[in-house]
Amino acid sequence: MMAPKELCFDVYGQTLSALQWEGEGEPILALHGWLDNAASYVPLAGELGRPMVALDLSGHGHSSHRPAEVATHLVDHVRDVRTVAQQLGWKRFTLMGHSMGAGIACLLAGSCPELVSRLVLIEGLGPPTTKPDEVAETLRRAMDDMAALKDKKKPVYNDINDAIEARTRGFGGLSHVASALLVERALMPIEGGWTWRADSRLRLTSSLRLTEEQVKGFISAIVAPVCLILGEQGMGGNGMFAHRVEWLKNVDVVRLQGGHHLHMDAPQEVAAAINRFLSRH
Repeated sequence: MMAPKELCFDVYGQTLSALQWEGEGEPILALHGWLDNAASYVPLAGELGRPMVALDLSGHGHSSHRPAEVATHLVDHVRDVRTVAQQLGWKRFTLMGHSMGAGIACLLAGSCPELVSRLVLIEGLGPPTTKPDEVAETLRRAMDDMAALKDKKKPVYNDINDAIEARTRGFGGLSHVASALLVERALMPIEGGWTWRADSRLRLTSSLRLTEEQVKGFISAIVAPVCLILGEQGMGGNGMFAHRVEWLKNVDVVRLQGGHHLHMDAPQEVAAAINRFLSRH
């Protein structure tokens, strides 16, 4: 497989980076998970053989961060993704997302159904929510987190292998090979070693999340056929998305052995499931 091409987009004052692969068929726009980056799709791209652009979402990978001293919101990624598709000249495309990226993909597919012909979701179905009786407390905690951010420092690693080991212990668990792939795009050199490129605000409490009823509104508005791929040892293995599946009009649910990053650790099996779905729809 040829190495991917690096792309850049000017989106609402930010420079967003992406990786592009050539292939045959309708293009795929791929969205990664929280604190991951576009490199999470490198293993899958080689197995799919389809044209694909994997985006570094704002604050991740090589993409720039949102303006300093402001709160960041998940829904802001939705307008970014639509703008990237417009700059690519894509009128209609397959949208794919993993974890947080799957949540963003659901919001876009629900709000702009004319753009998304097919939706592939890996270990995610809609964004996380906050209960109505918890929103006030959550906003207070988010403001306190933002105020305290100036006193926090990112870790510095003398050796890149130390960063790889730290990433394997991160959210969802990662194999050493998958962690190394993500870390290569996630680090930047500084005095004394290496630290994370990612926007520190990504780790803060969200100021405002949607409620479950609002998420139902988005998911119910999705008209594209959906392929939901869940890892038996991942987030989807415990049935946490079962009630949301019922809100979809047309969905294939695929369960595979693997954890939260099964698209990196078992790319052949995941690609086979995706290709079967795309060939039918």
